[in-house]
Amino acid sequence: MSNFKPIYQSSGSSRYKPPPFLYLRSFLPIIALILLFSFGLISYSLLGQFKSPANKQHLGWQSWDIIEFTTSSNSENELDLGIGNDDNYTTLSASIPLDNWDPLALHTTGLTEIAVKPCYFPPYLFPSYCAPETTPELDKLKGKWVIVERDMNLRTGLWYLNLYYRRTRRLDVELITDLRILPEPLPEEMIELENEGWYKAQGDLHSGVWPTQSESRLWYKTKSQGWNDIWKKSKKKQIDEEISPSDDVIPEDSGETSSGGVTEIQNGESSKVEYGDYITEVDIVYGDDEPFFGFERIGGDKVMEGKKGRWESVDIAIRKGNPIAPRATVPKFHKDGTFKIMQIADLHYSVGEGECRDTDKSPCVGDSDTATWLEQALIEEKPDLVVFSGDQLNGQSTSYDSRSVLAKFAKPVIDRQIPWAAIFGNHDSEIVDDRAEQMRALQHMPYSLARAGPKGVDGVGNYYIKLHSADASNIHIFTLYFLDSHALQKNSLPWGKVDYDFIKTSQIEWYLNVSSSIKPISRPFQPDGAWDLGDIWSNKRNKPTRLSGSRADENSKTLAKPNAMMWFHIPLPEAFNPADKAGFGEDQEELDLGVNLDGQGNSKHNGGFFYNAVKASFEVDKENESVAEEEEDDWIGLSGKKYRTEVKVLGHGHNHNTDRCRRTDGIWMCFDGGSSFSGYGQLGFDRRVRIYNISQYGEKIETYKRLTSGEIIDKQILVGEGAPSGWGLDQ
Repeated sequence: MSNFKPIYQSSGSSRYKPPPFLYLRSFLPIIALILLFSFGLISYSLLGQFKSPANKQHLGWQSWDIIEFTTSSNSENELDLGIGNDDNYTTLSASIPLDNWDPLALHTTGLTEIAVKPCYFPPYLFPSYCAPETTPELDKLKGKWVIVERDMNLRTGLWYLNLYYRRTRRLDVELITDLRILPEPLPEEMIELENEGWYKAQGDLHSGVWPTQSESRLWYKTKSQGWNDIWKKSKKKQIDEEISPSDDVIPEDSGETSSGGVTEIQNGESSKVEYGDYITEVDIVYGDDEPFFGFERIGGDKVMEGKKGRWESVDIAIRKGNPIAPRATVPKFHKDGTFKIMQIADLHYSVGEGECRDTDKSPCVGDSDTATWLEQALIEEKPDLVVFSGDQLNGQSTSYDSRSVLAKFAKPVIDRQIPWAAIFGNHDSEIVDDRAEQMRALQHMPYSLARAGPKGVDGVGNYYIKLHSADASNIHIFTLYFLDSHALQKNSLPWGKVDYDFIKTSQIEWYLNVSSSIKPISRPFQPDGAWDLGDIWSNKRNKPTRLSGSRADENSKTLAKPNAMMWFHIPLPEAFNPADKAGFGEDQEELDLGVNLDGQGNSKHNGGFFYNAVKASFEVDKENESVAEEEEDDWIGLSGKKYRTEVKVLGHGHNHNTDRCRRTDGIWMCFDGGSSFSGYGQLGFDRRVRIYNISQYGEKIETYKRLTSGEIIDKQILVGEGAPSGWGLDQ
């Protein structure tokens, strides 16, 4: 028989070598199954959230509509008229969509049913799968399920656990008036709850908790809607006063003005739109501190008691009606020409109590003891404005729910009804990049002047406040600027070292545009008469003060922008440049008072803000050749003369063990030093706040620090009469 050789056998080898892609055939079924399974999951997730075109068109009897409010902005209580703002500005506000959870939204829609639902998968990826069961009929009657986007098992459980509720605008459905957490089974004395209008919500509040806990259930009580429950507005002095239907929905200030100027939406007392005794919103609270403004904890047990060293307590909070936080009255100078600002730096608050760091205080409870000493400082100083200069939140895994922390950081200030402003630090959005949501929460807090600023400018919290005189002229005589210095730069390489961020070009342009819009005034400012009427004021502080000496001489007046200060958290590289010197020859001394125990804390990248913004904006227009010169002949004037900058003082936080004020190239750069026991410090270096006393109607700026011991140290005159010459000038 003939021997046949296979045609694929090579001449150099007797072994068979299959084609290189032949092995892939055995993997094709597995790859196909994986792709099919992935396609199914994606399709399920997308189709589960599918909404018909009617939803986008806002069709249906429970649709939500845009409501237009027109409000006059030419009020004497306005902080800033803004740039390019019309005499009337329009606010667009929407009654909240029924399927959207937003605890800060201004609405009065009642709840019809509530449930607790565990889920093994993230609810934001599989909303339909994780939601409680429902039917189209129930959705039409009671509303669709809305998830409360706070995981109750965030630190305590093995899987996700969320609250869900339904809500409706129908008037023929009972609404929830009360919630309570009770053990399961019920104690004998509570057996009659079901006969008193209470219903047990589905789901165990301890589902998935580890170690396992006894079952706990949520109960809710409902009530039929009556005619007296339809849209009432109450105030402290006007309870049960009926209002027009246009007040059912309250306009919300987004804080995103075209210029960054602060304008208020309401002054004075708080108010709320009520819908009977019905609950309009539900939230989850982490820790034992008070809930966010307008919310209150429910009765009965907590969802989970805290366990020291492991997790903080978890609880449910409710809001009835829609309380609106009282807005700060417009900050103005006193009639004696004074204004006091307290700077509070680097609180580093956490969910729960926080831990004391680097202090010999014993016993010490971080956040609580910090609040106690700040209360005492506020009582002693009585500031007109408080500035929180960043790092209100600790970050570092302990401030995992920002709203639970924001609810308490300004409490000592709010309790005293003091206006306050705030900027962000590098730790505030360290865990979750939620600066915009945090700023929205800040704007909903009592007496807050914080604003988000223009949308087209980098960062959140670029805004300014104009301080006015108290006399009838209501002249803008001082400006306060606030900027976001960001957190960390984005790193393109995961193993690279991340550096602090820097102030961006858009912020430089924003500041220069705002500064150029500031109208010059006759300086030094004199109030509008009234001293010739005799001693009619009740106290010295409210009595107009005439500037003494040549400063009050009409011949010494000049037309210039008001003085200004500026705050941002992370210092500029120039803050660590050599200090200016005062005096002559051997008697020269450095203009630098305080300590620097941290080293430098600035970004290694210099964005140019110091010389392209601060040093580039002057009190007067440099092209104006007719301005008067100051006595020292070094202020402003014809070509070749020096010009003073508009901003004279920069305020920073960030460096907890640095509290110095150093003048560099004519600009004072001042640190507060840490104000909180919860932030890092150094033994022997007391926590402190910095005080700025502005007097002579904005012409003079002084500063000092108040320590936890009550001691006042390092008094300095930075600007004006008695200060070392050369402030705001090139050196």
